[in-house]
Amino acid sequence: MSAFSTVLQVRFGHVDPAGIAYFPRIYDYLHDVFEELWEEHVGQRYYHLLLERRIGFPLVHSEVDFHSPLRFGDRPVVSVTCVRLGRTSIGLRYRFTLGDQPVLEARMTTVCTDLESMTPIPIPDDFRARFELIQEPEAAAEPPSTP
Repeated sequence: MSAFSTVLQVRFGHVDPAGIAYFPRIYDYLHDVFEELWEEHVGQRYYHLLLERRIGFPLVHSEVDFHSPLRFGDRPVVSVTCVRLGRTSIGLRYRFTLGDQPVLEARMTTVCTDLESMTPIPIPDDFRARFELIQEPEAAAEPPSTP
């Protein structure tokens, strides 16, 4: 199985008085990685997708498990895999690590949406093919579900 990977940097303004990344900042990181996944892996700037193609992938479900804190100066590696590829929805797993140490794992489900009508639409085939490349083996064995 292949994964999309990138590196984040925890900056001074990202931490709270306890010196750790404040939990809402984690959602900012997740969305930053989501946009980078679109540009670097799928080959489509998320900006272009929203404003020109008028297709969005709004978040409909999320789960985050925190294993250890992120601190100012940390540079976690974030690996993204596809855990579910439905007709209109995508389930992604984000794993943050520092060296061999797991920091957090998030599971996010987004739904392919026509932004004019705000209704679910099938994931375009060219996008589906790119997400299949990072699909976890167990997910590939499951039949596609909706949404």
